[in-house]
Amino acid sequence: MTFLDTILDELLKIFKKNGIDAYTEEELIKQLDIRATTFQELFPNRVEMVNKVIRYNNELQKIEHARLLVNAQNPIEEIVLLLKDGIRELQLVSPQYFRDIQQNYPEAWKIGLEHLNTYSYHQLSEILNNGIVEGLFRKDINIQLVVKIILEQIFLVLNPAAFPPEKFDTSEVFRSTYLYYIRGLCTEKGGRMAEEFFSKSRL
Repeated sequence: MTFLDTILDELLKIFKKNGIDAYTEEELIKQLDIRATTFQELFPNRVEMVNKVIRYNNELQKIEHARLLVNAQNPIEEIVLLLKDGIRELQLVSPQYFRDIQQNYPEAWKIGLEHLNTYSYHQLSEILNNGIVEGLFRKDINIQLVVKIILEQIFLVLNPAAFPPEKFDTSEVFRSTYLYYIRGLCTEKGGRMAEEFFSKSRL
């Protein structure tokens, strides 16, 4: 890990905990324990700093997904593992982090959306294609639409207005949301595998 990567990693943790705009530049420099001149050399302005943090986070996700999927047995397991990882990650992030990006850093928000619409979209599309070839998913599914629905459902599962955490267990919301949807995409063979995997799968 380079010096810049170390700094970006620390900034990412700080931002995800309490949001991006909760800290002044001076407070960030103090928390990072580096010189102000070094900070300025790395980040000419705040916008560029946030953009770099978002790009770094995108690369971390790719590394984590590669590690996660290396032992997956089939496309159904791959999709469920990715969904669980995405939901776990979002559960650990302050909602203010996303609000700050959306409201105050449109370029960074665009970088995040492009990552979702390119990397995540193609990743899920490839898994679905492989599942069709292996006879686990139905041949008549609209892959483009299915991927969009799967991605949007992540935010539904975590929406406190829809599923207040004091009333609904997130694991059960996850299972109820995705098991029946994914099972509906499956062939008979794939459906049995999906039910078996979900029965063992907890957030």
